[in-house]
Amino acid sequence: MPQQLGIHTVADARRLVEASSLTHIKIGLSDIDGIMRGKLMRRDKFLSALDSGLAFCDVVFGWDSNDQLYDNVRYTGWHTAYPDAHLRIVPESARRLPLERGAGGEEMLLFLAEFVEDAAQICPRRLLHRVIERGRDMGFDAFAALEYEFFVFDETPQSVREKNYRNLKNWTPGNFGYSMLRSTVNSDFYHQLLDMCERMDMSIESLHTETGPGVLEAAIAFDEAGASADKGFLFKTFAKVLAQQNNLMATFMAKWSHDHSGQSGHIHVSLNDRKTGKSAFFEEGAEYSMSATQRAFIAGMQRYLPEFMAMYAQTINSYSRLVPGYWAPLDATWGAENRTTALRLIPGGPKSQRVEVRIGSADANPYIALAAALGSGLYGIEQQLSPSEIVTGNAYDQQFPAELKLPLTLWEAAQRLRTSSAARTVFGDAFVDHYAATREWEENAYRRHVTDWEMARYFEII
Repeated sequence: MPQQLGIHTVADARRLVEASSLTHIKIGLSDIDGIMRGKLMRRDKFLSALDSGLAFCDVVFGWDSNDQLYDNVRYTGWHTAYPDAHLRIVPESARRLPLERGAGGEEMLLFLAEFVEDAAQICPRRLLHRVIERGRDMGFDAFAALEYEFFVFDETPQSVREKNYRNLKNWTPGNFGYSMLRSTVNSDFYHQLLDMCERMDMSIESLHTETGPGVLEAAIAFDEAGASADKGFLFKTFAKVLAQQNNLMATFMAKWSHDHSGQSGHIHVSLNDRKTGKSAFFEEGAEYSMSATQRAFIAGMQRYLPEFMAMYAQTINSYSRLVPGYWAPLDATWGAENRTTALRLIPGGPKSQRVEVRIGSADANPYIALAAALGSGLYGIEQQLSPSEIVTGNAYDQQFPAELKLPLTLWEAAQRLRTSSAARTVFGDAFVDHYAATREWEENAYRRHVTDWEMARYFEII
């Protein structure tokens, strides 16, 4: 069963820490790219921070995934001298870390944290919770579940660098989706992963091989939307930790090789009516059991998917996955139980009626991607939008109107987000300006490099 620490308040967290033998406590937070940043805090300082918060350098919003400082953002930089921002420890996020123990042998404690005051405007976790609050004000509670595909390699951080990321050895060979053979032969790692996730309250609902050498797909059990994003954030970090402790490496890159399919990060979303506690998406007897609320929600997701694409596909590499024939839709389409469309309506009973966003990649920040999905759907309800005609059959073989076309590069996606009035209404100017600038930085950083493909294609011939 998931580990239940019973922590809901600051007082609960204080009692937990005071009862432990740990001299230091870990805190973790999400940067813009969804990378967990954090530190170990001495016990007495942590207890003080539970009440008053703590200062944390805002450079975590001023650099990229490689710690290179942005030169095109206004929020922080050399012009502000990288001051401290105020951070709040989230008591209910407390977890034991089964992969790490203190000097006395007790499992380490980890708490998530989020930025408050001015920094809250661009903090990914706070972004999502503002969208959740928007839904509550509309009368809805949001629920979500995240699925991740990730490749595992028989490599170490040292060996991949020594090989210059070439000729990497996959954990297992060949294409073998849903393999019982692989999951039994390699059962030690499977069960370590399952046990870790159970104990860290991010239970895996299903785990199986996908088609490709060493690729797995993990579906994390559904929860309230904020808790679900926390679980996705924790899963991506600690799946990699567990792999490296086993002399393996896991990557959530959208596409690590042109020879293999990309890695998706699917998002399942549903709404409940706050007054009744019942599904706001399910309607008995309606076509596909789809309520008017769900139709408007899907319409909003579809309408704003091209504008919000940078929040689902956040890296240069994300767009290497978005090519024909690789299980990644290129248009903002929707269908019922259709895995070729960007949005998949999943009909079911009151507990299972939902919509799946299939366009996102595994490299996305779960807070930002879920905020995009939920925010666009809620905005569709507010505007009483209607979706386009439902797609039947293979969406890859069909033509769609130009307004449904998705951006094909990170730069284009960033421009669509920057100029989106809907994004500014739902997410705020501060976030849109900062986030779009960080994606532009990423594109510019890429353009400064010459790829192996360019060398092989042009060096001799041109």
